[in-house]
Amino acid sequence: MKKVSIITVTYNSGRTLQRTLRSVQEQTYPEIEHIIVDGASSDSTLAIIKANESHIARYVSEPDRGIYDAINKGIRMATGDIIGLLNSDDVLASPETIAHVVKTMKTTHADALYADLQYCRIEESGSLEANRMHVVRHWQSEEFDRHKLRFGWMPPHPTLYCRRNFLKKVGEYRTDFRISADYEFMLRMLNREDARIVYMPEVTVNMSVGGISNRGLRNIMRKMHEDHRALRLNHMHRPYTVLCKNLRKCKQFFQRKKTEQHKD
Repeated sequence: MKKVSIITVTYNSGRTLQRTLRSVQEQTYPEIEHIIVDGASSDSTLAIIKANESHIARYVSEPDRGIYDAINKGIRMATGDIIGLLNSDDVLASPETIAHVVKTMKTTHADALYADLQYCRIEESGSLEANRMHVVRHWQSEEFDRHKLRFGWMPPHPTLYCRRNFLKKVGEYRTDFRISADYEFMLRMLNREDARIVYMPEVTVNMSVGGISNRGLRNIMRKMHEDHRALRLNHMHRPYTVLCKNLRKCKQFFQRKKTEQHKD
C-alpha cells in the first residue's frame, strides 16, 4: 500500500487549521503521513497542532523565508510514495478523496495527478459542526494537453499529487518568486516530455477564497509580472499567454451555475 504525504504550511492559522486537520483525519485511506510546517506562529496554531499530535506524523515550528520555502521544507521531510499539499484554510472534499487519488495514480501509472477544485466561502457559526460552506465558483479542469500551456491553461495547483521520485526530477519551488512560484513549478513540471500527467475528474479540494495573489491591485500586478517571468524561464512566453490565463477564470463562474442547476 502506498503511503501518501500531505504537507500543510501554517502561519497564524488558528482560526481555520482545525477544520483542515479534521478533513485529513476523516480520510478512509489508512496510510497518510500528515506533515505540518509552521512559520513560528504567534496565535493558537501551535496549540492546535499539539492537540492533534496523535494524528500528525511530523511537525516543525520555526521561522522561514515564506510559503514556498516552507513547502520545500515539507517535501524534504516527507517519506511518502505520493506527495500532495493542503493549505491551512482548505479542506479535502470528501473522506474518500485520498483513496481515489491513490487508486487513480496506481491504475494509470501517473507521475502526477490533478483534479477539480471548488472555491468556497465559510459561514462561521461558533463551531466546526455548525459552519456552512458556500461554493463561490467551480474550477473544472480538462484532460492534459501540454500545448494548451501556451494559451494560459493550467490545472489547479492545490489538487496536485506527485510521486516523490518524480518530484526529485522536477526540483523544488523557486523561493525567488513571492506569489507565482506555484505557477512556475507547474509549468516546469507539466512541460516535461517524460512525464505522465493524469486528470481525475473529481473535486478533491474545497478552497477558501481570498488568496494572497488576489489581495489588492499591487499583488495582482506583481502576480502578472511573475507569471510572465515564469513563462520566460520555461521558454513558453507569448504576449497573449497571461491574458488568456486570466480570461480562462471567467468560465469557472458559469461552471458553478451549471453545477448548481444540475443539482436542482
